[in-house]
Amino acid sequence: MGVGINHCSGYNTSLGNMIQLFFFIKLIFAMIVVLSLSFLAENVSPRVAGILSGYPTTSAISLFFYGLEISQEFATNSAIYNIIGLTAALSFMYSYYQASRYFKKFNILLSSITAMAAYFIVAWLLHFFQLNKFTAFFLSVISLSLFIFLFKEIKNIKIEKKIKLSFKVIIIRALSTALIILLITSIPKLVGPTWAGLFSGFPAVLFPLILIVHRTYNEKYAHTIIKNVPIGSFSVIIYSFVVSITYPLYGIYLGTAIAYAMATIYLIAYHEIKHILQKQHATNNYEYQS
Repeated sequence: MGVGINHCSGYNTSLGNMIQLFFFIKLIFAMIVVLSLSFLAENVSPRVAGILSGYPTTSAISLFFYGLEISQEFATNSAIYNIIGLTAALSFMYSYYQASRYFKKFNILLSSITAMAAYFIVAWLLHFFQLNKFTAFFLSVISLSLFIFLFKEIKNIKIEKKIKLSFKVIIIRALSTALIILLITSIPKLVGPTWAGLFSGFPAVLFPLILIVHRTYNEKYAHTIIKNVPIGSFSVIIYSFVVSITYPLYGIYLGTAIAYAMATIYLIAYHEIKHILQKQHATNNYEYQS
């Protein structure tokens, strides 16, 4: 009897230590991502920050811990709805963009409320659909193309007069993002994989990034970030699609590595192709002027 009690106690202690480790990993990773995007927005451009904010960060964390804490099958099913859940995240961005142009008073607050409402309405509608990985991928690509079109009039502008963010603001931003991620990864314990997948696509890193840039400068710089989110978000579609295939075949560790590799290849390829096209455009203009 005593041995059984000690064994159970030891198991609970190990489980508690593991949960604390997961908490620490989520917190540190979120802070690194947020601080990195802050640096890019300030010192490179909001455009670059917008593209990279679409890189699978919160989605990857959510899906990985779904597989680690719940089950591999649960994470695989959630990945399918994470693909289509991107539509809700982009609806969030579009609603924030339109609301920030419309409201003159309490701009940030009302824009945030409008965007949150849009996200949950679209997510609620999406949860009625029964999808497989292929239909989810196809519908998300269509949705992505639509939002790229809707954002095409937004201008890419750089932050000229940089305001150095205080240490306090950066820490608050990082911790807020970490708390959102922890909340999102806790939701599947209360809901099914469909809603879990939809929630895993919530722009938990992008949202505080937009808030900080909007408040520190103005909405035009936040709009530049928003404009470029769909471009980077295609990497999320690729990531979740690959996860839905590789998790059952190779497990969550190797499956995550493969998915990240494919998402990264896309971003590198996009950068290289855009660089070539810009160079060609500059050459053509020079020849025309000559």
